[in-house]
Amino acid sequence: MNSLRHRSRAIAIGLAVIAAIAGFIYWRSSSSPDVPTYRLAKVEKGAIIATVSASGTLNPVTSVQVGTQVSGQIKELFVDFNSVVKKGQLIARIDPETFTYRVRQAEADLEAARAAVGRAQVAMLNARRDLDRSRELVAKNFASPADVDAKQAAYDLAAADVKNTQALLRQREASLASARVDLARTEIRAPVNGVVIKRSVDVGQTVAASLQAPELFVIAKDLSDMQVETSIDEADVGRIRAGQRATFTVDAFPGRTFVGAVTQIRKAAQTVQNVVTYTVLVSASNEGGQLMPGMTANVRIVTDTRDNVLKVPNAALRFRPAGAAANDTGSAKASDATKAPIDARGAAGAAGGGQLQQFRERLVAELKLDADQQAKLEPIFAALRTRFAAQRDLPEEQRAKALQAARAELRAQIEEILKPEQKPRYAELVAEIAGRSSQPARGRVWVLDNGKPKAIDVRTGLTDGAATEISGDGLNEGVEVIVGAQGAAGSAPAQKGSPPRMFF
Repeated sequence: MNSLRHRSRAIAIGLAVIAAIAGFIYWRSSSSPDVPTYRLAKVEKGAIIATVSASGTLNPVTSVQVGTQVSGQIKELFVDFNSVVKKGQLIARIDPETFTYRVRQAEADLEAARAAVGRAQVAMLNARRDLDRSRELVAKNFASPADVDAKQAAYDLAAADVKNTQALLRQREASLASARVDLARTEIRAPVNGVVIKRSVDVGQTVAASLQAPELFVIAKDLSDMQVETSIDEADVGRIRAGQRATFTVDAFPGRTFVGAVTQIRKAAQTVQNVVTYTVLVSASNEGGQLMPGMTANVRIVTDTRDNVLKVPNAALRFRPAGAAANDTGSAKASDATKAPIDARGAAGAAGGGQLQQFRERLVAELKLDADQQAKLEPIFAALRTRFAAQRDLPEEQRAKALQAARAELRAQIEEILKPEQKPRYAELVAEIAGRSSQPARGRVWVLDNGKPKAIDVRTGLTDGAATEISGDGLNEGVEVIVGAQGAAGSAPAQKGSPPRMFF
């Protein structure tokens, strides 16, 4: 009986201890806030390589379209795809039968013209003899002067007839030469040394030469030296220079990188859906003959490099602790109001409408927009805010390209609603903002100080899309900066995937 009483008492004490421990754990978890776990990355020293990425098409440096100047039926083909040809080599023949008969007809017309010239010359000589006899008879008073006048007129007509037949003879000679040229043109010859990369006709096909010569072949002059024709956005073309190093890849050879250089920046703009691009040519050596015309190339042009500089991941510049996010946003807005109206340092300023609203107010004030123009401006900025919000979760490079397209479209849409007298001032405003964006920018990174985030202001420089050059006091190689956080007190969600610093 006593043992049963002792066992019951032990069980009750054990249950009380378990309940006390559970209560203490619950009290600690409910009374203390979650301590965030920070993700850190080290400040590194190394190279930063800024590039411009675009896609383009591989083409021969020189390609010649071979056509025909005469119409007819293709009788013979002497080359095919990939045939190596020499300049002047016969590569096709159009049925020459019709042109042969035209030459024969021209030759007969020429003979007839020569005979006509002979007859006219004989008639002129006969008229000359009649004129001489008439003059002798008049001198002896055996004929009247009127007879001499008639003979003189007959001689002059005969001489004119000779000139006419001689002109007709030259005309027939020219017709014969033209017929022979047309006959020679039935033989299609290669204009350059190269390789046939396209054949557009078959034997028996009829080609008709009219205002534009029909294409028969395309000959690439030299496939060992090719070029990539790529389209560069107007926002990036200012960084492109002839001679800059470029690399590109093609899907046919995954994992292999080809090297080239910028050879030309064409000044003719291409506008597609309000996006302005410029064609940039990149050289491409093809000694092995592996690259083929028409391949799609993914090009990266190196626009600038920095060696042995401090750099941090871009995520470190985007990070804001939750407690500091609101204050930073408010201070950024206040600072931006006295500086560049579109220098957005975070998503709260750009996508949330702070700098956009300031830019809109500046447009209204400086361009003196009327009520109708202001009404048209509202949906433009509303659509831009939506696009910025959608760009937050995009990868770095995709977000940059999407921002470029949005920036170009914004400029074009605003310019469409402006009057001619407002456009010069608008261009000055755009240039002013672009000039400010080229100045060294300021940023902020966070480090742990006794377990708490501490802000360090830095100057940012070149970026390659993943890391950014920084400089400033308090940062050295190896210092750990915060790139993200987990937990209730983590970084503000609004800062995730914020768009690049400048949107205009």
